Amino acid sequence: MTPPAASALDAVSSLRVTGAGPARGSLRVPGDKSISHRAVLMAAMAHGSSVITGLSRGQDVTHTLRAVERFGVIVTDAGDGRVRVEGPIRHEPDDVLDHGNAGTGIRLTAGVCAGIDGISVLTGDRFLRRRPMERIAAPLRLMGADVDGRERGNLAPLMIRGGSLTGITYAPKVASAQVKGALLLAGLSAAGPTTVEEVHATRRHTEEMLAEFGARVRVDAHRVTVEPGRLTATDVSVPGDPSQAAFWAVAALLADQGEIVVENLYPGFGRSDFVGVLERMGADITFDTTAGTLSVRASRLQAVELTAGDIPGIVDEVPVLAMAAAVAEGTTVISGAGDLRAKESDRIASTAAMLRAFGVKVTETEDGMVIEGTSRLRPARVDSHGDHRIAMTAAVAGACAAEGTTVIEGWDSVATSYPRFAEDLMRLTGAGAAPVA
Repeated sequence: MTPPAASALDAVSSLRVTGAGPARGSLRVPGDKSISHRAVLMAAMAHGSSVITGLSRGQDVTHTLRAVERFGVIVTDAGDGRVRVEGPIRHEPDDVLDHGNAGTGIRLTAGVCAGIDGISVLTGDRFLRRRPMERIAAPLRLMGADVDGRERGNLAPLMIRGGSLTGITYAPKVASAQVKGALLLAGLSAAGPTTVEEVHATRRHTEEMLAEFGARVRVDAHRVTVEPGRLTATDVSVPGDPSQAAFWAVAALLADQGEIVVENLYPGFGRSDFVGVLERMGADITFDTTAGTLSVRASRLQAVELTAGDIPGIVDEVPVLAMAAAVAEGTTVISGAGDLRAKESDRIASTAAMLRAFGVKVTETEDGMVIEGTSRLRPARVDSHGDHRIAMTAAVAGACAAEGTTVIEGWDSVATSYPRFAEDLMRLTGAGAAPVA
């Protein structure tokens, strides 16, 4: 499998950004990462040849492509934006499945492995090996899989002996599209239906794509059921990632003169909730869901309160929304977001630390934070803690709102999801970006 297209700044360990200036222009962001993982895995399970266009070219999805090759699936990169995946899975993996920093990748793949008669070993980098896996291990065991690992299966490396599954009805303890997706993928190989019940409805990527691949799936407001059965190959066009568009929306809002348009975005359930949050804050923002076009203009923002019911729809956007809150008038309160402590970093702690570095007064709580808006950000030195979303948020703030030079440590983490982010930042804002000598 060909690695993702590289940029001269992708592998930089620390990036220096000089701002602040206007933010203007239009762009298309990388293919939706959540959809890309699922497209690859379902194409690998399906009978026949599927062609995927618009696939995310970040390292996270590359790890998933390499993982399915370990199952005997043939992956061909045509070099013109198309990737062909020839399923179905032929055997248990012939090597350890390394998912790098991809929590979505390892959890969804675990669901696939649970349905395979054989042994699979899944691992990742030092950050992924700290993330909790009991949330998928426990229900997969209830279905009949043997799941073990460090801390009795809570931490990778994970060992899964799959096959002979039975469908279950399960209510996850945390609102997670990854947990739901893992169980639905395992359910395809189970005896009887598998149902996931949610208190707070999460994003529906898995349900939508299962239907595209011919699965029998039923979706209600807070309940989804999949029947066992084989998938049929189909071609998939992956739209742009709204989570990546959120950075450019906030860039336009932070800049004194900001007007940015992001095209070809995925408009699916739960993926544009950040737009609603910014609207509540007073942003001049429009999302044309028919065309998939997001338009944002510089605006004066007001503080907002975000609670547990808001979090599932903005789980990936909290750091950049917190940066918007940093320049809003008033005090923003975020609560009910305790699961963010188990992301690529402790995302509550790392977001709070980033805001403090920019001169923002913020109080960290057990499940969120309290942010007091300020009229001006100062240049900062930010440790991303290996978290791509912290790194990109800091770069946007440094380019658009903090006059002077901002340094982001751990910039190489951005390559997991958005290669060439620094180039897009320079083009839209005119900011300087360079490695730290």
